[in-house]
Amino acid sequence: MAERIPEEKVNQIRQSVDIVDFIGEYVQLKKQGRNYFGLCPFHGENSPSFSVSPDKQIYYCFGCGAGGNVFSFLMDLEGMPFAEAASKLAERTGIDLGITRAATEAENARHAGLQPYFEAHELLKKFYHHLLVNTKDGQEALEYLLARGFTRESIDTFQIGYALDSWDFVTEFLQKRGFKAEEMEKAGLIIKREKDGTYFDRFRNRIMFPLFDQNGKAIAFSGRALGKEDVKYLNSPETPIFNKGKILYNFHLAKPVIRRQHHAILFEGFADAIAAYRAGVENGIATMGTSLTQDHISLIRRNAQSVTICYDSDNAGIEAAFRAAGMLAEAGIEIRVALMPDGLDPDDYIRKYGPEKFRNDILGASLTLMSFKFHYYRRGKNLQNEGDRLSYIEKIVSEISGLEKAVEKDHYLRQLAAEFSLSLEALKQQMAADAPKKGGRQEGIPKKRELPPVRAASSGLKPAHYNAERRMIAHMLRDRDNAYKIQEMLKGTMFNHDDHQAIITYLFGYYEEKDQFELGEFLNYIKDEKLWRMVADIEMMTLNEELGEQELNDYIHQVLKYQKLLKIKEKRNLQKEADAQKDYQKAMELGKEIIELQKSL
Repeated sequence: MAERIPEEKVNQIRQSVDIVDFIGEYVQLKKQGRNYFGLCPFHGENSPSFSVSPDKQIYYCFGCGAGGNVFSFLMDLEGMPFAEAASKLAERTGIDLGITRAATEAENARHAGLQPYFEAHELLKKFYHHLLVNTKDGQEALEYLLARGFTRESIDTFQIGYALDSWDFVTEFLQKRGFKAEEMEKAGLIIKREKDGTYFDRFRNRIMFPLFDQNGKAIAFSGRALGKEDVKYLNSPETPIFNKGKILYNFHLAKPVIRRQHHAILFEGFADAIAAYRAGVENGIATMGTSLTQDHISLIRRNAQSVTICYDSDNAGIEAAFRAAGMLAEAGIEIRVALMPDGLDPDDYIRKYGPEKFRNDILGASLTLMSFKFHYYRRGKNLQNEGDRLSYIEKIVSEISGLEKAVEKDHYLRQLAAEFSLSLEALKQQMAADAPKKGGRQEGIPKKRELPPVRAASSGLKPAHYNAERRMIAHMLRDRDNAYKIQEMLKGTMFNHDDHQAIITYLFGYYEEKDQFELGEFLNYIKDEKLWRMVADIEMMTLNEELGEQELNDYIHQVLKYQKLLKIKEKRNLQKEADAQKDYQKAMELGKEIIELQKSL
């Protein structure tokens, strides 16, 4: 069982980490009044509803109900238990927890079991790089890279290396250093022979490109064949530490630039991202041979407001760009698409025309999403043919009808009218006819986002007693004297809502133990995710500075009134039963009790 982290250490961590600075590393925040707002990292949205309070050191999303302190934010975002979140924050602040890292991760035995995977990749990354830049064995590979436009700086930056032309060098190299062959097979570094159960190296005579997670840890490799191999690029298989659908190549290096510019350039493969880096594009990231996923989008949304998609110019690349653009736009990200000349990918173009033309003529000339759709739907059509022309016009008008801004609609309708000598009025009529069919949604955008599930925030009007309890809790959280005064006025009456009663039960326990109230500490004291969120929501309420007598009496009245209404309902049910049983005396007595309760409302 894991050692418990001392409470004073938890409080020390909480006081040392500013929640605005920390969450600001994941979410683009802008100050509005006393709080900071941004797009929620826990659900897809186009308008910021995610609020961070520097005064209270808490966050709350008015859209999905996510809320808590710096610990719960990290736990929810990274899917880690409390002890691991505390350990990570302690490392950030330089606080010694006083217990071993292994102990804080005992509940993450899974993580501890994966440590050899990370260590082996880190070791091989350094070894492959050394072979490439410092040995005769790597000379041919190094010359090939330099001839392809790589510089020593870029080779060092991306830790590119070379795998020897050997069947068992890495296998023996790892085993001599204490790594188990079975684990290294699961890590994707070696392969087991079926015939005799022995192992051999997965990568042989290949230029090695390490693949990193978002924290900069090596977790996989992609090896480019140096000889005449059937497979040009050989990638690590998916493993417990490597999932292509969650990794964006170069994100760990590009993240500071992306956050500074609020913009990312998205490529199809790591070779293009490296080529773009050599061309002075430092905010380039790439998918790893897979379509864009919701995990990718979630990562991008937390760090960029806009994305330029720069995929290959072939048909597959255009289709992939169209799908990716739709998904990113649905997540509220501004999209542009850079079109490559036929037959060239970004790497080819940069080597042929140079960095400056790539930056200016390709990225600088990127299209808006709607302009890209003009290009996309034009493909394969003969616009001299009347049928193709009308089909194209109808499709574009349908897409324009899905735009939100009137100015954009007018701009693109005029562009279409001018190109085909059509009247603007006719196009507007066509668009009006299309609008009900489309429901405001553009093609290529999925109907439903598959983002991480979060308990939805409560919506609609709540009954008076519910709101009264929440407002009393808010005042109780802010003033100890108010808490005990309300407790006395309730005279042992419980709150009607179970979660509200649970919160004040925790609160009085906290007040008994602590001299000073600190919200972040109280959230840790609760240790209940649902109540965390509810307390964070309540703390974001706007209240009068002073709780007046009349206001408090009204709240107490609403709580007690609801309980009387419940009693009236209960007695009416009993009265009906008495009537059914012809117990008229009992029914009459219950009727009198009901009348008395009604008078007291």
